[in-house]
Order: sequence, then C-alpha cells, then structure tokens
Amino acid sequence: MTKILSPFAALCTVGFFARLSYALARSPVLPLFALYLGAGPEAIGFAVGISTVTGIFFKLPAGALSDVIGRKRTMLIGLLFFAVMPFTYLFIHDYNLLVLIRFVHGLATAIYGPVSMAVVADVAGAKKGEMLSWFSSVTIIGNLLGAPIGGFILHSASGASGPSIADFHRAYLVSGFAGMMALILALRLLKGKETFEKGRGLKESFKRFTSGIKEVISDKRVVITSNMEGLQNMTVGALEAFLPIYAVTVAGLNEFQAGLLWGIQVLVTILSKPIMGKTSDKYGRKSLIVAGMILCAVSFGVIPLLENFYLLMVAAIFFGFGEAFVTSSSAALVADFCKEKHFGTAMGTFGTIFDIGHAAGPILAGLLIARFDYLYSFWIMSLLLLISVPVFIAGVNIKQKTGDG
Repeated sequence: MTKILSPFAALCTVGFFARLSYALARSPVLPLFALYLGAGPEAIGFAVGISTVTGIFFKLPAGALSDVIGRKRTMLIGLLFFAVMPFTYLFIHDYNLLVLIRFVHGLATAIYGPVSMAVVADVAGAKKGEMLSWFSSVTIIGNLLGAPIGGFILHSASGASGPSIADFHRAYLVSGFAGMMALILALRLLKGKETFEKGRGLKESFKRFTSGIKEVISDKRVVITSNMEGLQNMTVGALEAFLPIYAVTVAGLNEFQAGLLWGIQVLVTILSKPIMGKTSDKYGRKSLIVAGMILCAVSFGVIPLLENFYLLMVAAIFFGFGEAFVTSSSAALVADFCKEKHFGTAMGTFGTIFDIGHAAGPILAGLLIARFDYLYSFWIMSLLLLISVPVFIAGVNIKQKTGDG
C-alpha cells in the first residue's frame, strides 16, 4: 500500500504546482494580455487555443514514449517547460510573439498530462475512476487558485485604465516560480524506482511504440469516448478565453470577479469528481457521461443570458458539476478498454482528442462571436454537445462490466 500511496502523493504535489503555474499564465491573464496587445475576438481565441494545438501533435507520441523509456523521464521533460516558459512572457511586446510562446508553452501539458495519468492507471487496478478522479481533483486545485490569483494580481496593481505591461509581467513571474517548484519536487521524485517494464532494445522499443499506437487508435470505443470529453472540453476552452472578456466588457465586472467565476467552476469540479469517479467504478460510466454532457450544454448556453455576478456564478457551478460527471468517467472508461502495457498510449490518444476540443473551443468561439454575438455563439456550441449524446449512446456498447468493481 505504501508503494502505491507514496508515488501517488508525490505526483499530486508536483501536479499541483505545475497546474498552478499553467493556470496563472492562462485565464484570465492570457485573454486580457492579448486584449491589451490589441487583439480582436478571433485573435484572442487563437492565442488561447494555440497552446492546446501543441497537445494535438505531441500527447499521443509522449504517452506512447512513456510506455517505452519510462514515465518519470518523460514527465521531467514536460516539467522543464512548466519551469522555463513563463519567464519568456516577460519579453513579449506584440501579439505574434505571444502566439509563438503559447505554442511552445503547450509542450508542458502535452508531455506531462498523459504520462502522469498513465502512472495513476498503472497502480489503480479496478479503481481507475476513483483514483484518476482524485488525482485530477488534487492537481487541478492549482487551476482553482491560479485563475483568481492571476486576476487579483492584475486588479490590485492596475490603474483606472486597466492593467499595464508591468502588471502582466508580475503575473507571469509568479507563474514561473510555481513552475520551478514543480520541477524541483519532480527531481526528488525521480530518485524513486520506475514501476513499469522497459523495452530491452531499440528495435523492440520501436515495435512496442508503434504497435501500442495502432492497437489503441483502432478501438472505436476509445475514439468515441475520447471525443465526448473533447467536445465537453471545447466549451471549457471557450469559457477560459471568453468568460473573462464577457464578464469585464459586457457584464461590467472587474478582473478579480472574472477570475472568481472561473475559480468557482474549477472548485465544484474538484470537489465532485472523486465522488463521481467512485460512483462510475460501482455503477458504470456511460450514464454519467451522458448526464454530464447535457448539464454542460444547458449551463454553457445560459451564460450569455446573464450579467449579474451571482447568477453567472450559479451557471459556472452547474457547468462545474457537468464537467465532473464527464471527466470522472471518460478517462477511466478509455483505460478500461486498453491493455495495461498501453496505458500511456491510451492516455495519449485520449489527451490528443481532449486537446483538439480544448484548442477548437476558443478558436471556434472567437470566430462565432466576431460574426454573431455571445448568445448565438454559445448556443451553437451547446448544440454540438447535445448532438454528440445519441452518437455516444449508439457507438459505445458496453456488453461487459468495464471497471464496475
């Protein structure tokens, strides 16, 4: 038991500081920084989404690579990007450089994300839903703190005309220090022993790398289930990019309140995911995913109808519940479908589709908002979530128990 809890606790601690660093650099600081640099809605959405595009290209190879060379080595590469990239924002004075740095910064979560999930899947056994949910909840506490802290830094230091370039630099410095802390803790974690079976040579390693990818992506259940979280994460990405802009420019809220709206949504997700994960282990995952998609679609579509801070907070709370329903079950269901030796590849495939949704969210929302308004843009995206539900029900037929204990 100690062997399981010790690396699990270490992973959670590293993940906390890594996610805190990334959240500080993302919402609400990033969209407001892009706005400060003169970007319009399409450009703001692209700046927020471009770092997630990185994951589309690198999460699957990173997960598969961790099956071959080791989880900890691969995680360290990702954590180097967490530690170094926030400091590069200090040199940004135009939008184009912001986009370039965001793309490179995306390597942090692209590499670290699927590998850390694979480690948890390695040790979770039949409790994949519960342990993956606990891990996710503990580590994204950094997301919960990062959003309001970033908003507070901007609001407390800014003048009547809004945040200055120095205010944004302060936020990114704090982000960099958190990333360095994650790296330092990970170096201590690397002293431990690897918990997976390594390949015995270059030829064998390459064969395992390619065969794992082929086996995982050929399973339509994995692809469809991953797409459900990808679509749900599309709305998450849209909220990250445009909830702060909507709150400040339409609802008339301040930057700190904008950060709190995002923070409360993350808090609800954190608190409810372990419960939902345990429920999915016991009673099944499919119904929870369906319920979560519907709840996310409704709450997301309601947001542009509201301008009151407290009503917006209620909508964010319901969205957080919906996200917990989906995310507590989808990753575990993907792991249920895969052989243990391919957990890294499975989580990489899942993470790739996840990031396609996350990247598409702010980009699609930016394009829609520029042509319509917040109401019709959000309703169109909500409709996509609702349409996906019958596709999932028909396409993922679970004949046997898949993680129900």
